[in-house]
Amino acid sequence: MDTVYLNGQYMAATEAKISVFDRGFLFADSVYEVIPYYSGVAFQLEEHLSRLNRSLAALNIKVNCCFTEIAEQLILKNGAGNRSVYIQVSRGAAAHRSHSIDPLLQPTVFACSQIIRNNYALDIDRVLPVKVIVCEDLRWRRCDIKSTSLLANILAIEQARLRGAQEALLQRQGIVLEGASSSLFIVEAGQIIAPRASTAVLNGTTSELIKRLAVEQGITLNIDEISYARLLAADEVWISSSTRGLLPVNQVDEQSIGGAHPGQMWRRLYQLLAENQAH
Repeated sequence: MDTVYLNGQYMAATEAKISVFDRGFLFADSVYEVIPYYSGVAFQLEEHLSRLNRSLAALNIKVNCCFTEIAEQLILKNGAGNRSVYIQVSRGAAAHRSHSIDPLLQPTVFACSQIIRNNYALDIDRVLPVKVIVCEDLRWRRCDIKSTSLLANILAIEQARLRGAQEALLQRQGIVLEGASSSLFIVEAGQIIAPRASTAVLNGTTSELIKRLAVEQGITLNIDEISYARLLAADEVWISSSTRGLLPVNQVDEQSIGGAHPGQMWRRLYQLLAENQAH
């Protein structure tokens, strides 16, 4: 039985209970973070917790606990290995349902863990490219906050599934921003292009690492808008996330990308990520 954390206690998942008046349940008034651990060791822990704290500050949720200790204890109590730790903090539970925020509420802190695959340990030729679709971005305006309000993301991913794809890229006014659960990159003429940072884009921990590694290797990185036409014309398209790693895209809607084979730039960055994770 998996062990979870809830408000200061570790317990069996079946024993964890929260109030039906918790604002995370009623209003998605909560934020979250997912931290990968490979062979029991956290990957980019500081970056994930910094983003969690930024999300909490944006919602003015104040919590006093050590997320590092919670995550590490969960990994140990669940057998270590390759696992992710999911941390969710809601504003808390009042005595009744109300849109108004009670400043005296005590936040609800929940965390759990599940087994993941170490994508960076795969032989590069065994990494399967993915198909994506592009759909309109129906999310709220503050996508830079990692909120649990994910209904628009879920509906986009369901669109992708129904069309035989593994991810949905989201666009606003003709500009493609990111995936429903991933960051976006394209390659043009040997240069990596990443979308501009804005409140419409979540700052990805893995995408930031990719950018840093590219710059350190002398690869040209440009931050620019990616139109739908530019996406389809790209030499390579990638998506990245903490638990999926860096994946090549071989098809966008009905358009084949890069001859439907992973590109040389993707292979180079995948190897750099694998080396970084191993150390």
